[in-house]
Amino acid sequence: MTEKKKCGAPKGNQNARKHGFYSRVLHKSQLQHLGRALEVEGLDEEIAVLRVKLLTLIENHPDRIDLQVITANTIARLLRTRYNISISKDQHKSLKQAITKVLTDIAVPLGIKALIK
Repeated sequence: MTEKKKCGAPKGNQNARKHGFYSRVLHKSQLQHLGRALEVEGLDEEIAVLRVKLLTLIENHPDRIDLQVITANTIARLLRTRYNISISKDQHKSLKQAITKVLTDIAVPLGIKALIK
């Protein structure tokens, strides 16, 4: 009697990380770090990575203001989420002020006023 073969890749297969969706949007060096990034569970590390990517966007693609604004908004949402999880109601007001200041510091120099509410 022959044993039935299981469908899919064997346990521990890394093909998806090397040849899948992310291979199209990440550089080879970034793909090498993807395995370690998958082990990260906190928002702080994600926020740090997005800050670095924002700086890279500003330096390498100063004309792509649309991507810079999307990235800055994503950082702001992650910060808001992190603080909503971990702070009291009294601290929410100061967080809102801090986020508004960050967005103002980024948006106003770029000529974008619609972000500030």
